[in-house]
Amino acid sequence: MVETSNGGNLEEHEQVMSEIHLGCPPGFSGPHISKFTFCIPPLDSDWRSHGGTGSVEGEIELDKDGDIVVPRRPLNRSCCLSIQHNITSSIPNVGLQVWRAELVLSDFVLHKIHTSSEFEGIVSLELGAGTGMVGVILAHVAKTVFITAYSEVDHGDEILENCAKNVQLNSEMFKYRASVYVRELNWKNSWPPTMDLENWETEKRFSWTSSEVEEVQGASLLLAADVIYSDDLTESFFKTLERIMSQGSEKVLYLALEKRYNFSLDDLDVVANGYSRFQSYLKDADECESLEHDDSMPFFVGKPIDLTQIPQYVREYNRGNDIEIWQIKYVRRKSPSQ
Repeated sequence: MVETSNGGNLEEHEQVMSEIHLGCPPGFSGPHISKFTFCIPPLDSDWRSHGGTGSVEGEIELDKDGDIVVPRRPLNRSCCLSIQHNITSSIPNVGLQVWRAELVLSDFVLHKIHTSSEFEGIVSLELGAGTGMVGVILAHVAKTVFITAYSEVDHGDEILENCAKNVQLNSEMFKYRASVYVRELNWKNSWPPTMDLENWETEKRFSWTSSEVEEVQGASLLLAADVIYSDDLTESFFKTLERIMSQGSEKVLYLALEKRYNFSLDDLDVVANGYSRFQSYLKDADECESLEHDDSMPFFVGKPIDLTQIPQYVREYNRGNDIEIWQIKYVRRKSPSQ
């Protein structure tokens, strides 16, 4: 694929295909459902129901010989995630496909669920959610998950409808413990979104309510996968990110991306210009420390996650070597009194 100086692809309107197309019939172009399997640990409620920590004090179970029965934590259970996706799509509709970065971010979320309570009971917002897989997995432990995507005017609500379908297909996995909302979020528009209260009920099922916007203000976790592939999109993404992270509670973003190498007409070489543009929005820890006492503009600070420490939980894919996950925080401008 040839890349122009602004990071856009000359074949923008051509059909593209993800390398993830499990069991897809040859020549099949419509929506297809793939199965992804992984293990998840038991919830605290499951543990308590087996007599574990959290049971009512004084309740002791004895066996027939009068010995105390020591409760055992239930084993991890294997889950099967059903994801509806397209096998090919145009560039504006790439969110209808499953991409490798989405699966790596799913591994990261599953690792957090397995090894810590960091994501338990949180409010989360997923940006550019694609098929919605990551948000569905997070809903196993979170309180509220907002799965967001942007639908092009020419394509209607196809991506959002597909996200909603995947939430419905996998609702048994989280058994409605979490509130999961599929909402439209156009990065080229302002945040918070303007709400047409007069036409809200008849306009769209993916519109925001004022209470939902308020809940996002208190979110602690943002997620995004494979949203870095054109300069214009990257700029819009970081503008939206700044609006969201500068308001309400402190938030952290975990972003998974694939370093895509294309032949550049400007460089006459194979380069990853999209990745370089992404890095230009971030400062590293050393730069952050040097600006700590500076009355500078707010900025993003990012650091890569060591993926060698993240096991592969989702079985049906090859992780490869070009996927990265970045932890990104927003350092706000200090007030004069600080």
